Amino acid sequence: MHPAFSVIFLTTLIGVGQGLFLALYTGQVYSLAKLLPAQDSSAFYGVGSLLALILLGGGLFASFFHLGHPERAWRAIAKWKTSWLSREVIILPAFMFMVFLYGVIHYMGWTQTWFVIQGALPVDASLIVGLLGSLLAFALFICTAMIYAGVKFLQEWHSPLTVANYTLLGIASGFMLAAAFSAWTGVDLVAFFGTWAVIFTLVGLATRGASLIRNAHLKHKITTQTAIGVRHNTIEQKAQGFMGGSFNTREFFHGASATTFKAVKYLFLVLVFPLPIALIAAAYFTESATLPLVAFAIQYLGLLLERWYFFAEATHPQNLYYRSMA
Repeated sequence: MHPAFSVIFLTTLIGVGQGLFLALYTGQVYSLAKLLPAQDSSAFYGVGSLLALILLGGGLFASFFHLGHPERAWRAIAKWKTSWLSREVIILPAFMFMVFLYGVIHYMGWTQTWFVIQGALPVDASLIVGLLGSLLAFALFICTAMIYAGVKFLQEWHSPLTVANYTLLGIASGFMLAAAFSAWTGVDLVAFFGTWAVIFTLVGLATRGASLIRNAHLKHKITTQTAIGVRHNTIEQKAQGFMGGSFNTREFFHGASATTFKAVKYLFLVLVFPLPIALIAAAYFTESATLPLVAFAIQYLGLLLERWYFFAEATHPQNLYYRSMA
């Protein structure tokens, strides 16, 4: 498939935004339960929510470049009963509203305790809104991933691993950004967020590695033989019947050489997984405020490459015919 950069930025930016919000809410719950030191509500959670909202807005803005008629984007919600894309279009703004509300509650200091659970966890408005936002964040991960995992004829995508990878990599990058944000603001939560970032990154490595191994051993159900109805083992298409390119050759081919394709795979494996882990570990031992920022920047760059590879790896059945030009 041809990787559209608008979709690459959409999926990675909203993934980081979702992960960052989940990290902030996790930090708040731990703080309220007295497992972490309490943080300044307006400065940390308020500004952190604004950062998450900017990332989500950036992803939403990028998506419009993928539309032939952006003015008709509102029509995408019409098929919410059957379309994962429609569900994503509905849930994304709902989640953004919850992030906005969560940030406003903290920034304005509307965090008076309503009641206490088992004498240990004080519940306020932000905790309720954060819980609803967290549920929407996971729903959004599922909707975004199922847009691709639900396409049965693209076997590289049609797997539960697609949902797992979108979710885990988004959360990992969000917690990595939370560690960087903590370091930048001087909040003593770098080790907490960094540890969880490493955990999610390692689990993401396991699931992404599993998907790479699975896809490398795929036996495609649709072949040249089944496409033309001829049962012969040595059928090979030499040309597609015309001299130039077409929409089909541009939209469903990534156009990169085999060397470039392989290089992107190994590069994203290094940038997304071992290098950020090494940097965040170094930041812990050196107490550096800069290394977490570098770790997040490198991991996000790797996620851009990972998402490019995800789209490019998928083999559309139409490529059996549009394999080469005459």
